[in-house]
Amino acid sequence: MTGTETNPANRQPQPKDTRNTGPGRLLIAVYAIFALSATARAGYQIATKFAEAPLAHILSAFAAVVYIVATISLAKPGRTWFKVSLAAVLTELVGVLVVGAISLFDPVAFPHDTVWSLFGRGYGFVPLVLPVLGLLWLNKRRPS
Repeated sequence: MTGTETNPANRQPQPKDTRNTGPGRLLIAVYAIFALSATARAGYQIATKFAEAPLAHILSAFAAVVYIVATISLAKPGRTWFKVSLAAVLTELVGVLVVGAISLFDPVAFPHDTVWSLFGRGYGFVPLVLPVLGLLWLNKRRPS
């Protein structure tokens, strides 16, 4: 041991986590908007129409949780938060693809729309594009 490991002058600067800067801020803002809108939609659907389409409304609530987790984790620095972001965005992508396909080929299964129904058609297909952009951003800003 040379003693240089504990000397602050000899430490290499840690690379700054930059997921929440530049275009990342816009991505986080869009996720925040979707977190709010999906939460409001799910809350309203569960409170007023749950018995009519319980699966659709539970999926709306699940989508809201995914968007909340993605928003928070994208804004936080660190390797652990990066992994949480990656899991949330991948979950969103799988969710929108699976729910979108089922709602397209078996519309009876979803008598009421969810955020992810028909690949996010009710939201201008942003739910389909957003996780792709999120994964591209995470790949570009992967911690070393």
